[in-house]
Amino acid sequence: MRNLYCNVEALRKQVFAAVAKLAYEGGDYCSRMEKLPYEIIPGEVGTYRESIFLERAIVGERIRLAMGLPLRDVTEENMISDGVEASAISEKYYDPPLINIIKYACHACPDTHYEVTQACQGCLAKHCYQSCPKGAIELEHGRARIDQTKCIKCGRCKEACSYQAIIKFLRPCQEACGMNAIGKDQYGRADIDHEKCVNCGQCLVNCPFGAIVDKGQIFQLIHAIKKGEKVIAIIAPAFWGQFGEKVTPGQILTAMKRLGFEGLEEVAVGADLCAVEEAEEFMEHVPARQPFMATSCCPAWSVMAKKEFPGFAPYISMTMTPMVLTARLQKRKHPDCKIAFIGPCAAKKLEASRRSVRSEVDFVLTFEELRGMFAAKDIDFSQIPDTEAHYKASAPGVGFAASGGVAKAVEKVIQTKNPDREVKTVYAEGLRACRQMLRVARSGKYDGYLLEGMACPGGCIAGAGTVQPPEKSRRMLEQYKARAALDNPLDSEYMEDIELLYEDPENWDRVSRH
Repeated sequence: MRNLYCNVEALRKQVFAAVAKLAYEGGDYCSRMEKLPYEIIPGEVGTYRESIFLERAIVGERIRLAMGLPLRDVTEENMISDGVEASAISEKYYDPPLINIIKYACHACPDTHYEVTQACQGCLAKHCYQSCPKGAIELEHGRARIDQTKCIKCGRCKEACSYQAIIKFLRPCQEACGMNAIGKDQYGRADIDHEKCVNCGQCLVNCPFGAIVDKGQIFQLIHAIKKGEKVIAIIAPAFWGQFGEKVTPGQILTAMKRLGFEGLEEVAVGADLCAVEEAEEFMEHVPARQPFMATSCCPAWSVMAKKEFPGFAPYISMTMTPMVLTARLQKRKHPDCKIAFIGPCAAKKLEASRRSVRSEVDFVLTFEELRGMFAAKDIDFSQIPDTEAHYKASAPGVGFAASGGVAKAVEKVIQTKNPDREVKTVYAEGLRACRQMLRVARSGKYDGYLLEGMACPGGCIAGAGTVQPPEKSRRMLEQYKARAALDNPLDSEYMEDIELLYEDPENWDRVSRH
């Protein structure tokens, strides 16, 4: 049910729009911030929760996080606007943690478990009882009951029940977390182990209570635009269809200029360069120097791999991600510009905070946050005429946005450069599946392979900052690919500009390293 329009998404849109409007209009930030929860949640009676005061308190924290401010300590007296003046600047990196839990918004859901419902018919066969390997099924007045102290959550009882009377009760945030990083505090509320967390953001889009929120840079980005900085937006290929099925790249370009951006470039251009680089790296290193190579495009996937399989760190491609390659290309062409990456990913926010990346990427916004900016400026795409956007990436470069797309693009380049070379690829989507892929690689079954990992099920089109359902986004992406003029990353005209990316033209090894 991802991206089904709901109250949580509506509230997020309102908050992002309010923060953007606040930044554009300026004024007394402190007094205006204190009023925002009352503007977003008007009236006397709660709309979503039992108390309108609780709703406003939660909105207040959402506003702070959207502005890059930390959560407030509920045990101390403080204002929503505390710290805003220091945050009203044109340059600010994320203060950890990136992903936050508003504790009093958390429902303290029970842990994931199996439960017998009222649908149990007390049947004669008792298949559930017979199937349980731990004797956790007990019979009371002829009906089944699960002893949770004995249950190992194998699910065999659920599979065996003819009436489907046994359900798997899920704690959504825990189930969505592929790193097993979410536990609970002393009050049963969700709690993130930030040592394990890779900031993929799947927990925040799967919490039905909207209790998990990431920090944003909308406020600082708009301050940079208002200061007269030349801010160029680079947009991830997953953008297609995010703002409406009929919205064209040309309309988005016009809308971005109305927001104050100097220009708009597509990150699929960087994906083309990335595919070429990773292809050359693969041909040079596999199997001569290492058994396999893993792609580097998804930051959450690569961080997971390095955390849990440190011995594989040298096998992850050293090529920079498409975001960084595109940003670097623009900064070489326009040395006085700032770069704002617009994409589907929460983990990109953390990637941009790395010391090796922050000089290339100044701001990271999600599609959802950009939609809030459009709302703040009352932009109606139906009233914007279509124009030529001059997007010139290849179809495989565009395909980076969906799972399997990176591997296919790299394979395409290798087959062009070395037609006799057999390329074996495997890809996984979702961190649990990625972990399993690496376990298989550890056994030696993927020697000679190119491994692609994507933290989000479906790939970037299902990232935490997307607006549309993944299946719809995939369909729109395929239409976008079909319109691409090129079918090979090697044919990109931007290959002529690749020297702009060299750190040292005289002693060039790779375009860049991370």
